[in-house]
Amino acid sequence: MTQPTALRTVPDALALPNPVLTLSCPQAPGIVQAVTQFLYERGFDIDEHHQFDDRHLDVFHLRTSFVGPDDVDIAALERDFADIAARFDMHFTFHPRERQRILVMVSKSGHCLNDLLFRWRAGTLGGEIVAVVSNHEDLRPMAEAAGLPYHVIPVTAETKPQAEDALRALVEEVDADLVVLARYMQVLSDELTRDLEGRAINIHHSFLPGFKGGRPYHQAYDRGVKLIGATAHYVTADLDEGPIIEQEVLRVTHAASPRNLATLGQDVEATALSRAVLWHCEHRVLISGHRTIVFQ
Repeated sequence: MTQPTALRTVPDALALPNPVLTLSCPQAPGIVQAVTQFLYERGFDIDEHHQFDDRHLDVFHLRTSFVGPDDVDIAALERDFADIAARFDMHFTFHPRERQRILVMVSKSGHCLNDLLFRWRAGTLGGEIVAVVSNHEDLRPMAEAAGLPYHVIPVTAETKPQAEDALRALVEEVDADLVVLARYMQVLSDELTRDLEGRAINIHHSFLPGFKGGRPYHQAYDRGVKLIGATAHYVTADLDEGPIIEQEVLRVTHAASPRNLATLGQDVEATALSRAVLWHCEHRVLISGHRTIVFQ
């Protein structure tokens, strides 16, 4: 069976990013000078530069986007940069002029998927959605209307190990750089979260106080919350406690019904998730222990 062809509205060449250098290292004088001189000597112009001195932990973080020929040799840059990295004890990555390939995971709620699809087709998501996978059939029409292959991997308590093996195989098959849990309502095993460390993003609602389990918006209504929000974070074995990338919040009043709260909550979930995906795809997020540094 022929897979559907993904529909795009922006020419591919317009969406290609510049190469990016990201690094973290202990604070020391001369880091920025060493980086900029390295790029200058190889004929690159700096397009965008961000740095952050974490004086609490004595760690320096940097993101530099640079402009050069289309055929930048990333492997050669990494080799040439090794001496500088060793001098400053850097953990660094040169990211090529490639869009991140995104696998989206969903269950039955389609608001986050719909928002991601819109931004992807408009060319503002930062990456390339290559497939959608679900444990249900419900969102097949939405994915296939966008020209994307839709995979169903059912999950039960008894079949969870086999389902996760199938998911691993799919991630490899579509060559996904990033896995986005867009309201995927299954808890991933510790083993799978370790396999996807640093390249899987989840979204969940955020309240004060926090509400776990089913019908969180009804619980919020019963407690009379005045703020609702959403948190996008990297997936870890600690459920909903991975490094936070983005949070969105909205003030509400006593007049909001549970249905109103749920509708508003869907908006903030979609917004927070799409920002997190964009920033990750543009290599603006550096993980620092349990925290993130986000160069917006």
